[in-house]
Amino acid sequence: MTFTCESNHLEDYLELLPEVDYDHFSIKALAAELDSQSSNEIDYVKNAFEYVRDHISHSWDIQSSRITCKASEVLFFKEGICYAKSNLLCALLRSKGIPAGFCYQRLTLGDTPDTGHVIHALNAVYMRSIGKWIRLDARGNKSGVDAQFSLEEEKVAFPIREEYEEFNYPVIYAKPHVKTISALLQHSDCTAMCLHGLPSSL
Repeated sequence: MTFTCESNHLEDYLELLPEVDYDHFSIKALAAELDSQSSNEIDYVKNAFEYVRDHISHSWDIQSSRITCKASEVLFFKEGICYAKSNLLCALLRSKGIPAGFCYQRLTLGDTPDTGHVIHALNAVYMRSIGKWIRLDARGNKSGVDAQFSLEEEKVAFPIREEYEEFNYPVIYAKPHVKTISALLQHSDCTAMCLHGLPSSL
């Protein structure tokens, strides 16, 4: 699938945002630690992705009621849903001058179409060393979910099932979508939000 950038200016994918607060000391510290373990851009992106995927719990998986949003908050509590985790990964990438944006999928909420649909968030990152955007899904792996870092074949958490009316939105956004952030800010219980409060379309 071909993806289109919301902005033609890479600097827009480096912007400091309320939800992508990479000027926070904790984000800077983690970025420096990951950078020290990386030999180049590709290593850093892989290490940042795997950190968010593996060290930040998906709130639904641990049945937590807490809702996190901004990157520093996600890092502090070590949990968040996909909307929040994508904010953290974006912050870690932008903090090192690596352009990063947001992508979305429309997926079924459960395992069948009758359960309704929900918006899932993931990231896109521009790899200067290979001159292209790739998508990364740091949602967190579990049984049946195996997202991986790959420069060749995309390996996201949820392959699209067109027969279930699922699809990829084709835009790489410079900012998290207002509907996703509104969902996080307007609810107080994460479990209830995941069941009844997430947007079904952008």
